[in-house]
Amino acid sequence: MTRVHGGPLLPGPSAGIHPNSETSNVFLETMVRSRLMESWGFLTNHARVLLRIAQDPGARLRDIAAAVGITERSAYGIVTDLTAAGYVVKHKDGRRNRYQVQAHLPLPEPASQEPAIGDVLAILIGDSRPGRTPCRAITDSRRRR
Repeated sequence: MTRVHGGPLLPGPSAGIHPNSETSNVFLETMVRSRLMESWGFLTNHARVLLRIAQDPGARLRDIAAAVGITERSAYGIVTDLTAAGYVVKHKDGRRNRYQVQAHLPLPEPASQEPAIGDVLAILIGDSRPGRTPCRAITDSRRRR
């Protein structure tokens, strides 16, 4: 077994795979690429939590954490960040919280004020029709007028 880029152990010459073989090179490249892809993603945990809230505004922190693959404490911190930034509004519903995404707000990227967060969520949820907000948890500025 050999370690590639400080990552996981991969089969080496002792496993019957010879480093000079074209087949073993393809195999190793595929394994490395696969392992590297498991360690990162295009969406941050903040984006994934926001997406989960948009899909289910009544989700518990435990459910959000399980869906995103993070701890409940991390989910709490991320929801707190999103609330402090104004992207999510928390409403008490008995002993539980309900969330509302503020879709009219721009992305927090310094170089871009377009598209609005609701447009991005609509694409990620699978409804890319222009001007359409995908779910109950999203508040669109057009609806508040």
